[in-house]
Amino acid sequence: MKVVVLGKGLMLGNIILGAIDAGAEIVGVFRYDYVYKSKLNIMFNDFFTPSPEVTLIKKHKLKQIRLKSANSEVFQRLMISLNVDLIIVGTWKERISPKTYNIPKIATVNVHPSLLPKYRGPNPYLQTILHGEDYSGVTIHLMNNEYDCGAILKQEKIPIYDTDTSKELKDRTVLKSRALITEFLNDLNEKILTPVNQDEKKATYFPNITGEEMMLDFEIQNSNEISRTIRALHPFLPTYITYKDVFFIVDPYNFKIIDKTVDMPPNSIINKNSDKKSITIVCYDNKPIQFNNLRLYKKSGVKKYIKNQVDVIKWI
Repeated sequence: MKVVVLGKGLMLGNIILGAIDAGAEIVGVFRYDYVYKSKLNIMFNDFFTPSPEVTLIKKHKLKQIRLKSANSEVFQRLMISLNVDLIIVGTWKERISPKTYNIPKIATVNVHPSLLPKYRGPNPYLQTILHGEDYSGVTIHLMNNEYDCGAILKQEKIPIYDTDTSKELKDRTVLKSRALITEFLNDLNEKILTPVNQDEKKATYFPNITGEEMMLDFEIQNSNEISRTIRALHPFLPTYITYKDVFFIVDPYNFKIIDKTVDMPPNSIINKNSDKKSITIVCYDNKPIQFNNLRLYKKSGVKKYIKNQVDVIKWI
């Protein structure tokens, strides 16, 4: 089976590994870097600080596709000339047109890191934790005109643990994606797969966050909401505590909810420890959270910094 893989980062790397595990012939890899970065920038990064997926591509001597769009005529002609059976997409911002996704003999499929139809959109890792879900997942679905809306071919549930940040959830999800891709490709060779249309009544979509979530607000957020915000935003964005017009960066692995209520108003500070760089603050539900290993962030330029950081993650 001739396969072309489109994507970025850890998801791309694990889709490639899943296809290799299944014995598929990968005839091309199109990294999303080429869509939004200059070739000079990519060459510099690939030479001096190669990412895991770049190392993987070089190790297996896979042909790279270096174009600016998956909707270009050049890409479409290439897919036809390669006589591609399947295009697999993972982490790709560009909306792929029917002229492209209808080219493969079998299909073009997308690997989405949620249990579709829930959590369509750009960053399900963050959103599932932010909304307090017990489970996330990974879904392989047919590509159509709408993002994340095509019929489901394969799906796997992934638990979300109380200590998970988006980093841990993402790491587990991409590993599961590798196994699911292998299973999917083997199934294509051995049996007929029946696409299942998504139930639109159960569909949810969440856009990118605004950046306001980075500033923790103890007067309106309860302890669980504070915890979920910190864990959801890591590693994409830091979260901040404001104290006397100074900003402190929260360590996402070094805070804990104190499981008792106190008779003090929200945002009250009940303990400080400079040696541990620690502060304990009362949340909206009157439960305190102890934050350790806080880092000081300069007062000036925070709003500009937040805007820049949010711009960076808009397409994750």
